[in-house]
Amino acid sequence: MPDKAISWMRGLFAPTPQAAPPRALSDAEALVALLVRAARASDDYDPRQIAKIDTVVARRFGLGPFECAALRGKAEAAEARIGDSVHLTRRIKDLVALEDRPALLRDLWAVILADGRRHEAEDGMMRLVSNLLGLNDRDSALARQAVQRLVQPQAE
Repeated sequence: MPDKAISWMRGLFAPTPQAAPPRALSDAEALVALLVRAARASDDYDPRQIAKIDTVVARRFGLGPFECAALRGKAEAAEARIGDSVHLTRRIKDLVALEDRPALLRDLWAVILADGRRHEAEDGMMRLVSNLLGLNDRDSALARQAVQRLVQPQAE
């Protein structure tokens, strides 16, 4: 049998090389990935929402504009490969104490409302996320109203 045929047959029975496991998300990447998911919920990743993510990231982590953009870039890639919100929120529940989660809901609503519109998909995403974070619809509504009160004087 020719060497080429033998080599081909060995390749058929050789173990399949395993892909490298995905890199684990840092704590900051997990939180920012959830903000990115909120911005992308309406299938319109608006530049105003991106700017609001950077504002939230700068405030939460004390980063400058270049570091915010770099972290957001990593989080955007992570959010795209994370299948569902359950895995992401499970990680965040380990990071954020229950009493601090309403502030996270306010940040999520600030990102969602940054484009001046509220979509059904965003409402549904927030209902799911608030429940997965151990909060309820009332907590989410209060967080949204708090953000809207801050935004409304600017709109007038």
